[in-house]
Amino acid sequence: MKIFISGICGFVGSTIAKTLKELDSTLEIFGCDNFIRAGSATNKPILERLGIKVFYADQRQQSDIEAMPTPDWIVNSAANASVLAGVDGKTSARQLFDHNLIGSINLLEFAKARKAGFILISSSRVYSISDLSRIPVLPVEGAFKPETGGVFPAGSSKLGIDEQFSTKPPISLYGASKLASEILALEYACTFDFPVWINRCGNLAGAGQFGKPDQGIFAYWINAYIRKKTLRYTGFNGTGCQVRDCLHPQDLAFLMHKQFQDATTDKPKIVNVSGGIQNSISLKQLSDWLAPRYGVRTISGDDNHRAFDVPWVVLDSSLAHKTWDWRPEMSLERILEEICHHAEQNPAWLELAN
Repeated sequence: MKIFISGICGFVGSTIAKTLKELDSTLEIFGCDNFIRAGSATNKPILERLGIKVFYADQRQQSDIEAMPTPDWIVNSAANASVLAGVDGKTSARQLFDHNLIGSINLLEFAKARKAGFILISSSRVYSISDLSRIPVLPVEGAFKPETGGVFPAGSSKLGIDEQFSTKPPISLYGASKLASEILALEYACTFDFPVWINRCGNLAGAGQFGKPDQGIFAYWINAYIRKKTLRYTGFNGTGCQVRDCLHPQDLAFLMHKQFQDATTDKPKIVNVSGGIQNSISLKQLSDWLAPRYGVRTISGDDNHRAFDVPWVVLDSSLAHKTWDWRPEMSLERILEEICHHAEQNPAWLELAN
């Protein structure tokens, strides 16, 4: 079986490629990257030593994608993954949609032409910001937690947000680019008869992630904490209580390996894929976890509310378990330990990644 991965030298794409190769040596894995993400070029020789072919190509360019070898499955892991993309002054809205939406269309056209299956790595950011903000939470021991007896919006519970949760705007320009890609993928699947699976992921994290303040927050926070860089809790009274779940891309690759084996149409096309409530943590809790190892840090805070900030985003992956017999295997503790070890071994990682 031949697997093509876009964005193969990014943190997520490279981890998926390496994991799949370790899991099944018979897979022929290749992919493309445009290397615009700082640090991504460092993964190219690592992948090539494993026999994984890396092509220079930009998924925004249809001709680049058309030149790729024919795969059995296409994995779309290339994206501008910042919720601030298009509004932060660093990239324009058009650039965001060129990366995330036009890129998806080019890959879907590639799947259509080559009769290949398609897997889209989507995001929890497709869910409605206004409804996420209505989930009843209270600060408890440095983290927001679901309020016992609270009234939850449809599609949510104390276990998290399921696939029925609202996707009505606002969801951010980034969220809109991913939701539009999901809709198009499903339409292409129906119209042109090829298999499509959509995996809505929580925060992906692990060693070697090119963490920045607006994406890859766990890797960024740990590296910055160790280097004694300036850190700040933003919004929510500057407490750092906002909570996210955490998933290692290795576990996502385990799910994909199952999905490659199944081109049926009777399974749900969209599933949440996350670490869930057991793998969730706040920034304050993360700082407290780091303190015994690296020393107590004084972290300032402000109440500057940003339009896309929400207090608690934890995905419920029950449907993925029911559909694919999948659960995350890597614990939160193990993910954090892995990032710490990598940060200790790579003291210039922040400079490389930013």
